[in-house]
Amino acid sequence: MTTKTLTLFSKIEETIQSLNTKAISAERKEILQSLIAYLKFKISNEEPIHLNFICTHNSRRSHLSQVWAEALANYVGIANVTCYSGGTEATALFPVAAKTLENAGFEVKKLSEAKNPVYSIKYSKNNHPIIGFSKTYDDSFNPKSGFGAIMTCDSANEACPIVVGAEKRFPITYKDPKAFDGTPLQAEKYEERSHQIATELLYVFESIKES
Repeated sequence: MTTKTLTLFSKIEETIQSLNTKAISAERKEILQSLIAYLKFKISNEEPIHLNFICTHNSRRSHLSQVWAEALANYVGIANVTCYSGGTEATALFPVAAKTLENAGFEVKKLSEAKNPVYSIKYSKNNHPIIGFSKTYDDSFNPKSGFGAIMTCDSANEACPIVVGAEKRFPITYKDPKAFDGTPLQAEKYEERSHQIATELLYVFESIKES
């Protein structure tokens, strides 16, 4: 299930090329191994890959993970990967998270001005945009079965010991940049978290491509 590497927007490619997977700690690489094994199994059996990134509010880390995962799978050349995100409750995609993706080179457009706005997030000229909005992980927008559930925050990981419909769940959690909202470090910490997520997902997909 590999395909020709897709050409992403140039700024995204520059961002990806700046990522240093060698800087990932041995401890984090060990955490990522179960996801790598799952993806290898799906590929070897020529099965489509559906990944649902889950966090409590589906507002920050889960969206950053969803968007980076889909873009990186295409960048590396892993076919038939579709990514989703959800929460244990729905709130809204936090504007700074959307801005962080835009700063990395994604084309982000707000499609509605509702309390829970809908965003179009593109990473290449010729692929359909990712539709970003906050939702529960079992929302009708998301898959009901046959997906890998990646728990991106500790609270969602603890609240959902079982994710209904998931083939397997993976506790790959990240510190919440929300802790820095309204501070001078806000933009820096969101960029830091986005880069960590992108770096680790690049490592995951490159590990599959090289095997």
